[in-house]
Amino acid sequence: MGQKCVLILAILSKKKFMNLSEIPSKEMMPGYHGKMVHANTMSWAFWDVEIGAQVPEHQHIHEQIMHVVEGTFEFTLDGNTKTYKAGDVVIIPSNVPHSGKAITTCKLMDVFSPVREEYK
Repeated sequence: MGQKCVLILAILSKKKFMNLSEIPSKEMMPGYHGKMVHANTMSWAFWDVEIGAQVPEHQHIHEQIMHVVEGTFEFTLDGNTKTYKAGDVVIIPSNVPHSGKAITTCKLMDVFSPVREEYK
């Protein structure tokens, strides 16, 4: 991460108000470009996902809520696969295996609690 990007993130972490256009996007995994907002006990991720991009099966301590803003996203939660479209919301409990794949280009939002430290 460049020095300018680190400085912007440091400034944003102290702000109580910001515009998404001020937050630099970072490719967190292949095809997943995210803008992250962190509070004391939660993280909010805004994703632009490339068609065909996959997130392999994983699990974490964080509770997660996923919202499909645009596009079609195939999501597997605890072995059950479904296809989600704009407006759909999925609640992902702590430590439950899940994975996903963008069927089209997508915009997703994820909320995590507690904070996803690795996304800072």
